[in-house]
Amino acid sequence: MAKDYIAIIDYGSGNLRSAAKAFEHVVNSAGLPFDVKLVSAAHELDAASHIVLPGQGAFGDCMAGLKAVDGMINALEENIRARKKPFLGICVGMQLLADRGLEHGEHAGLGWISGDVVPLKFSEQPTDKSLKIPHMGWNTLDKIHDHFVLRGIECEGDSADHYYFVHSFMFECKEGKHILATSEYGGAVTAIVGEENIIGVQFHPEKSQKAGLHLLRNFVDMK
Repeated sequence: MAKDYIAIIDYGSGNLRSAAKAFEHVVNSAGLPFDVKLVSAAHELDAASHIVLPGQGAFGDCMAGLKAVDGMINALEENIRARKKPFLGICVGMQLLADRGLEHGEHAGLGWISGDVVPLKFSEQPTDKSLKIPHMGWNTLDKIHDHFVLRGIECEGDSADHYYFVHSFMFECKEGKHILATSEYGGAVTAIVGEENIIGVQFHPEKSQKAGLHLLRNFVDMK
């Protein structure tokens, strides 16, 4: 009997190998009954149990790459929104959930979580002069809403988990209910968005060591 598999979408963008290796580590270390597959055809999503959309680069380029894969947008709509399979968007893969991205012009997104992707800006003048844009480095999270994917994640004190960010644009959600966690970087920056089975993270869990693997394990455990 074939195992369920976690599908990582290869559409010409994203750190696919790092993401695949991180998921393989999670699955193998816990003895979970999953395979991890890089997929580049829309029909491959139909048999997947979990779907991951990584992304690196400009919003418009990533969206164009996704649309260029024959049938992929429809397959995502069917499997994620209709069949409610767990979905994880990473970095620009998270930003593509928005209505539109305003990087090098205006580009339509998937529109699954209402909001815009806008240039990262400081909402208050930072006292820490080392804060620069793009945001590159390790930050903790501030939990805004409970969600299964945040199970066991430490957000306060010396034991707070740290995650690795690399970005110069940010997701401005229209509805606060979709912001699961923020990160402090010259003000609150959206770090995790979500609604039911749909999760997006601005940081790179595959590069975030133990804390990132914990979050990926939570995602794999989603039903």
